[in-house]
Amino acid sequence: MTLRCDKTEAWAALAGHYQAHGRDFDLREAFGRDPGRFAGLSFDAPEVFADLSKNLLDTATLHFLLDLARECDLEARRDALLAGAIANPTEGRAVLHTALRAPPGLGPFSEQVQQVLGDMLSYAEQVRFDAAFTDIVNIGIGGSDLGPQMVVAALDAYTGPLRRLHFVSNVDGHDIAPLLRALDPRKTLFIVASKTFTTQETMANAHAARDWFLSHGGAHIGHHFVASTTNVQAAAAFGITRCFGFWDWVGGRYSLWSAIGLPIAIAVGAEHFRELLAGAHAMDQHFATAPLARNLPVLLGLLDVWYRNFHGFASRSVAPYHQGLRRLPAYLQQLEMESNGKRVDVAGAPLPYGTSPVVWGEPGTNGQHAYFQMLHQGTDVTPVEFIAVRHASHTLAEQHRMLLANCLAQSQALMLGKTSAQAAAEAAPAAAACAPDVLAQHRSFPGNRPSTTLLLDALTPRALGALIALYEHRVYTSGAIWGINSFDQWGVELGKALCGALLPRLQSGDASGLDASTAGLLARLRA
Repeated sequence: MTLRCDKTEAWAALAGHYQAHGRDFDLREAFGRDPGRFAGLSFDAPEVFADLSKNLLDTATLHFLLDLARECDLEARRDALLAGAIANPTEGRAVLHTALRAPPGLGPFSEQVQQVLGDMLSYAEQVRFDAAFTDIVNIGIGGSDLGPQMVVAALDAYTGPLRRLHFVSNVDGHDIAPLLRALDPRKTLFIVASKTFTTQETMANAHAARDWFLSHGGAHIGHHFVASTTNVQAAAAFGITRCFGFWDWVGGRYSLWSAIGLPIAIAVGAEHFRELLAGAHAMDQHFATAPLARNLPVLLGLLDVWYRNFHGFASRSVAPYHQGLRRLPAYLQQLEMESNGKRVDVAGAPLPYGTSPVVWGEPGTNGQHAYFQMLHQGTDVTPVEFIAVRHASHTLAEQHRMLLANCLAQSQALMLGKTSAQAAAEAAPAAAACAPDVLAQHRSFPGNRPSTTLLLDALTPRALGALIALYEHRVYTSGAIWGINSFDQWGVELGKALCGALLPRLQSGDASGLDASTAGLLARLRA
């Protein structure tokens, strides 16, 4: 039986290493001691170059972390996952989103996967060249929204000018109502994305869209509504006749590669959708075959364990320096926090250590003018993940150079900081109302704040696919080390169940059996 991480010899060795060397590790001294630090801590993976040299680790730390991975049987667990073993024991399911991007003839369920993929891409091409549709509206939530929305935004350079894609997810009517006002029912296609065709928010929005469609002269629901679902019977009762299915081994937050990716395929076309899959498959192969010491998803996952459990860093900021990746932090929030936000191990025992960090961020340079103040001078240390793209898809060369310079400058500033002596040597603002030594303290930066930089050559479909798969496997790595089930999400269910019970009370006003706070708020809302 696999040992839980905190029961291993490697965990104890890491704790000792942290106390002796890791706690007081100084990046500036590390670069001074080792001129080859950048080369030794930079790694190539398909489509992604990673600079880990600005992190609070050295080769000794990596040695201990790799020992931890081996003692936790990471390689065997990875191989079992990719082979289709039950990786989600609380739901009795395999986890095979990697099969969705495998080439024909490779991977489990290849024939079924290729059949659905071919049907979906054929339909997507029809829609792309059907001048009758000017607007495509994807109705979903969670993985049925975040993944496709993120990818469509990222691959804007590959979309055609003839279609407008919209994404509706929030059950709040303020999401869908303004959009419907701007649409023509005769020229709109709705995609209802729900595996079960019962997701509360999605079905509320789908019914609102259908009611609007019929009340504004729309006809032929079967032509203007399609579904990505496995519940063909419920879709038919809704009026939908064209469905694209997938399987119970496809988790929602891993589903953009499946029929849930229909809006992506409509946006970028079949060829580029296949390139997206190919990039992800290349990263799958890297994860499956690269030695642990050069395996980028594994190294990033181990770094997350090092920071979360030994340094005590509770969050990580993701800063993509590319406007196309503006929805990536939101996508990663679900991928990581829904996967690894768990408090018990696979055997149901409470964990004595932290799991998922809080993942958050905004595109640079916007974040610099919002929360970077805290990153540089706040009381908490937050590792930052910079993502840069070497070549832009626009022609504004000077602005792209400015963007890249900002990215490099921020990671450099986090590492180097500025001493109070350096700050004192600078000219003080003429309007300063405090003493020079006090001002110097306000203008100093502690530095030694860690960051990772991921570099893509260009934001192509292949590169984006590889980047997303890198994050998927990274999350699995840290979850496997922590000994948790990264593929269920029971924490989502309790609130949904209580909502179902409270909904009729908003109509009736019945507060019997409710706690005093909920009863008081219910009365206030009905007043």
